[in-house]
Amino acid sequence: MLNWLPENVSTYGAEIDRMFYVIYYVTMIAFILVAIAMIWFLIKYRRREGGRAKYTHGNNTLEVIWTIVPAIILVILAIMGQSSWGKIKIDMPPGEIHVNVHAKQFNWDMTYPGPDKKFGTEDDVTLENEMHVPVNKVVRIDMTAKDVIHSFFVPQLRLKQDVVPGRVIPAWFEATKPGTYEIPCAELCGFGHSGMNGRLIVHSPEDYEVWVKKTWPST
Repeated sequence: MLNWLPENVSTYGAEIDRMFYVIYYVTMIAFILVAIAMIWFLIKYRRREGGRAKYTHGNNTLEVIWTIVPAIILVILAIMGQSSWGKIKIDMPPGEIHVNVHAKQFNWDMTYPGPDKKFGTEDDVTLENEMHVPVNKVVRIDMTAKDVIHSFFVPQLRLKQDVVPGRVIPAWFEATKPGTYEIPCAELCGFGHSGMNGRLIVHSPEDYEVWVKKTWPST
């Protein structure tokens, strides 16, 4: 199996990678078969001196086969992906950490509810282009955009979600490895799109507690 994807550091990343590679290899096999057929047709039906064109209706059996086989493959892929889709997008676990993300040209605003665990109160803290989370904890993020469509993308988490003005879109992740990871915008959002780049900082439990006490000294 090819191994050119970024390192996976999320609990559901392996499922996404598995689906990606299945689709990749199915597509590659289809491409090879089509390319071989095209080359064979080019050789078999190349122009010959004295050759004459003739009408052919085609082959009904072949047409049925190449319609039904791709349909069956697509149904199988849909069934395979249904469980992962439901787990990642529908049946979201309750988050142990909750962050509101506001996208704007050309920054990510990350808002934490503070010690009272309530948004819209005095102890809320908003960071620009920085999200701090502990390792091995479920993080719930609610995202919205203030101007145009953006896309929240963390390749190592296998998390990519469009962020739309006027809607609050939930997502979640559980990082399995401490480190610093990029949060680029993956949707062309204006002249400063290329510079819209945040950081996800995944802390060890001890380091996260240090960050919390630094951010809210009274806790």
